[in-house]
Amino acid sequence: MSSIAEASLNDLDGIRAPRFPRKPKGITGRSIAIIVFLSICAAFFCVPLYVIITTSFKTMDQIRQGDIFSLPAPFTIDAWWSAWDNACSGITCTGLKVGFFNSLAILFPSLVLSITLSAVTGYALALWNVRWAGGFLFVLFICAFVPFQIIMIPLIILSSGLKVYGTVWGIALVHAVLAMPILTLIFRNYYKGIPQEIMSAAMMDSGSFWRIFREIILPMSGNILIVVLILQITSIWNDFLLGLTFGGLGTQPMSVVLANVVITTTGVAAYNENMAAALETAIPPLVIYFVLGRFFVQGITAGAIKG
Repeated sequence: MSSIAEASLNDLDGIRAPRFPRKPKGITGRSIAIIVFLSICAAFFCVPLYVIITTSFKTMDQIRQGDIFSLPAPFTIDAWWSAWDNACSGITCTGLKVGFFNSLAILFPSLVLSITLSAVTGYALALWNVRWAGGFLFVLFICAFVPFQIIMIPLIILSSGLKVYGTVWGIALVHAVLAMPILTLIFRNYYKGIPQEIMSAAMMDSGSFWRIFREIILPMSGNILIVVLILQITSIWNDFLLGLTFGGLGTQPMSVVLANVVITTTGVAAYNENMAAALETAIPPLVIYFVLGRFFVQGITAGAIKG
């Protein structure tokens, strides 16, 4: 019997499954159309960016020649220094550095207020039996889609009544109010994924609302905090309307100062300085995104926007 089995196994080894090699695919019309479409989309964003970058390193004499696609010759960073230190915003020629520090002063309290309030509210709605939680979530969902222009006047009246209109804290407070609906929904959806057994065990261990949040929930919130942090930094830093509406003469953010620099001309428009000012304003959020971008993707895939 063993010899028969060995013979049959040898016969099976000798039999090879027929191979059907795939026919190599050539370049189809569909792939060409996709490549052309993607190239046009890339050029739509990359060509203006190339012009902005190269213009910021050119002299005004070279810019007057009209060749916007030429490389800087000579290469100079004078426009960058001038935009940072000497650019005129209205009648004040102190450069973008004033707006940069104002933006930093606005950014940090805005982040602390918006993220703290939203995280605690989302945690309460997701993991605790809050009365009228469903109605509150519905109101938050509606508020997330209300345009700022509709509530601008009430917010101005409210901030004036609180004596914070025209101050850094006034702008930070408005940022926190406007960001709370969408951030609360994001935190709430994320915390819904935490197993209820963990909460039950924590409550049995005499854990209070704040102790559970501090010792259990926060250590598990790294991914979602990175997501919200990137969203808020980008939104607050690039904001123009809130800074223009609620900022005073000495508290205008960098985006407002940039707009004033671009529209203010005394004699000849300094295009290289304007381009350098635009790049200096855009660099901080870009740096944050490139540093924390991979964590942003991890946070999204970990459940930041799951239903």
